[in-house]
Amino acid sequence: MFFWEMLHNYVITASVAAWLFTQVLKFFVAWTVDGKPDIHRLFGDGGMPSGHSATVVCMTVMVGYTCGMASPLFGVAFIIAIIVMHDATGVRRETGKQARLLIEVISTLNGIISERDAIVRRQKLKTMVGHTPMQVFFGALFGVLIAVVYILVFKIEYGAYISIA
Repeated sequence: MFFWEMLHNYVITASVAAWLFTQVLKFFVAWTVDGKPDIHRLFGDGGMPSGHSATVVCMTVMVGYTCGMASPLFGVAFIIAIIVMHDATGVRRETGKQARLLIEVISTLNGIISERDAIVRRQKLKTMVGHTPMQVFFGALFGVLIAVVYILVFKIEYGAYISIA
């Protein structure tokens, strides 16, 4: 019963739809740019557009529409969206830059140190973990668009979850 209730929660289903849409779009954008398909783009971080931004912005729009813009839930969703998008262009993007630099350093050290004496081994570091501001912007834009489409398709009324107590 709990699972079925979750499936009828517009905030959850619309947000998941936004994430799925942007991840699939990200796969095709990467395929177009790189010239070859990479299945990891369906689930991976980073890239165009930002799935994180699409998800949290869609969630925020759905909460604002169904619970009201003055509701505490909208306030929480809005702040979470700001934090996630700021983090995507800040800390997570810098982490990817540092991973690329570490890979270069490790490669250089492995070339200097003989194979027998090598202490440093190439690590599998994620280099695509953050986003450019443009990737976050387009993710957020898709989040808004998917929320609006979801509202129109499912004929959700404004303030559907506002309780008048």
